[in-house]
Amino acid sequence: MSSTTLAQAPAGTTTRQKVGLVLCILYSLANIPSVLESAPDGEEGPPMAILVVGSVLGVLGVVAGIMAWRGNRVALRIAAGAIVVVTLTGLPAFFVDVSMAIKALVGLSVVLTVVAVVLMFSGDRRPASVTD
Repeated sequence: MSSTTLAQAPAGTTTRQKVGLVLCILYSLANIPSVLESAPDGEEGPPMAILVVGSVLGVLGVVAGIMAWRGNRVALRIAAGAIVVVTLTGLPAFFVDVSMAIKALVGLSVVLTVVAVVLMFSGDRRPASVTD
C-alpha cells in the first residue's frame, strides 16, 4: 500500500501580502485622527459616532496589521475587516451633496481598500509539493 501526503510549507508572509499590509497599516493610521476632525460650525459632516468608529477601527487596523505581518492569520482577517468597515462608513458621501473633492477621496479609499485586501489575501503561487 502506498499513501500520498501533501506536505505544506510553513505559511510565510509573501511580498504581495506585505505590500497589502503596508497599505492597510497606512490607511488605518490615516483614520486614527478622524475623531479630532469634526466638521466646522455651520457645515455638514459625518456624525461624531462615525468619526469615533473610524478612529477605533484605525487603531484596530494598525495593531492587527502589525500582528498579521508577524504571521498571525486571524489578525490578517481582522485588519482587512477593519479597513473594509472604515471604507463602508465613507460611502454615504456619494449620496449626499458634498464637494467633488470629498467624493474623489472616498472613491480613492474604496480603490485602496480593494487593492490592499486583494494583496493581503494573495497566496503563494508555488505548487504544494507531493511526497510519497
